[in-house]
Amino acid sequence: MDFNISNFIDIRSRKSKIGDFQDLDHIDGVAISTINAGLYQEKRDDLVLFYFRDGASHASVFTQSKIISENLKWNKKIKSNKIYGLLINTRNANALTGTDGFNALKQISVDLSKILSAKQNKDEENPKKIKPKEILFGCTGTIGEKFPLIKIQNSISDLIHKLKYTQNKLIWMKAAMGILTTDLKPKLSMSEAKIGSKNIKVYGIAKGSGMIYPNMATTLGFIFTDANLSSSILKDILKKNIKSTFNAISCDGDTSTNDMVSIFSTNKANNPIIKKSDDPKLKSFNKAVNEVLLNLAKQVAFDGEGASKFITINCKECKSDKDAKNISLSIANSLLVKTAIAGEDPNWGRIAMAVGKSNGIIDEKKLSIYIGPYKIFFKGSLYEKYDEKKVSEYMKNDSIEITVEIGMGNKSFTAYTMDLTKKYIEINADYRT
Repeated sequence: MDFNISNFIDIRSRKSKIGDFQDLDHIDGVAISTINAGLYQEKRDDLVLFYFRDGASHASVFTQSKIISENLKWNKKIKSNKIYGLLINTRNANALTGTDGFNALKQISVDLSKILSAKQNKDEENPKKIKPKEILFGCTGTIGEKFPLIKIQNSISDLIHKLKYTQNKLIWMKAAMGILTTDLKPKLSMSEAKIGSKNIKVYGIAKGSGMIYPNMATTLGFIFTDANLSSSILKDILKKNIKSTFNAISCDGDTSTNDMVSIFSTNKANNPIIKKSDDPKLKSFNKAVNEVLLNLAKQVAFDGEGASKFITINCKECKSDKDAKNISLSIANSLLVKTAIAGEDPNWGRIAMAVGKSNGIIDEKKLSIYIGPYKIFFKGSLYEKYDEKKVSEYMKNDSIEITVEIGMGNKSFTAYTMDLTKKYIEINADYRT
């Protein structure tokens, strides 16, 4: 893939421009390489390597699907506190590939660890022998197809040769493009924080536009920081912040076999030593991680396959957190709600239907429904000043907000989704052809 700005923007993407993306720059301890390994028929980057020359603390959350990809089986076996490589391939999910798929990763990990160890000997004063079990894998693409072991093995030397120790915005964008499948645009996010008096960077990339439904990760997302934090603290921070971010989005109600979100810390920032995840000095860092995760999650939802509208669903005044989440996602996953929004039809009855089927504690006489700023159904009856013409005009916007007030308590949850268009059917009908 030629290093050209036009390659970062899919012609199908609405209103996409270079200025949409934040100015991610350099994080100490991270090196990035992105190449074309020939996994697709067309020429495009399809293999991405993140190399942590001094190792990185790490934590991940994975899909809750009962059928998981071979790379997740590999990743779950990793017990090392430090990771030295993250290799991501597109085009092939390495799911339902059995022993052959797992063994392919094992062979790649051996090859990759040997060449990275050689690079350590060449570049480092105190070289580290990198082990196969210090490498993680991300795979995305078609399920059930033979994993392209030979093509990836033949690309490893070139991949390592092209590692960039210093990053800039375009390198991050190139990496974000290299992990995409049916996405229309790369997904990047950044934030900054302080731990003590030290400035901390938090960067992230993600992919996902279909088969997106919360059961842990819901897509592929990778967060990078220079904070000096242990893997156990990263695990607590990731689990805490995943609930209201990647676990709050849905595109089509399907959960992938490959879903994972990971966070990597290079430990290069000379921040105070943190021993507990509830240390007050982590308040700013927690906020930054949440901002990056939420930004990426929203980008995934907005870039949903065939999407024309981004939808925010606020569920308020619920009896329990569980009810608030279930009601929000019941609306988000309703095909009738999503198609009505695609057709710019203020059919609020479909929203009420989705509330009713959620199994939450509901009292019709306390229920209120809003679309945008407009009150439609208020405490059990149609609002007397409801003006459908105004709501119909609001439905033409690219971003739609739905609010339901259950009137049963003080718990709330916000979900994010997209509408369902004819384009979604076209994309998924033609996905393999």
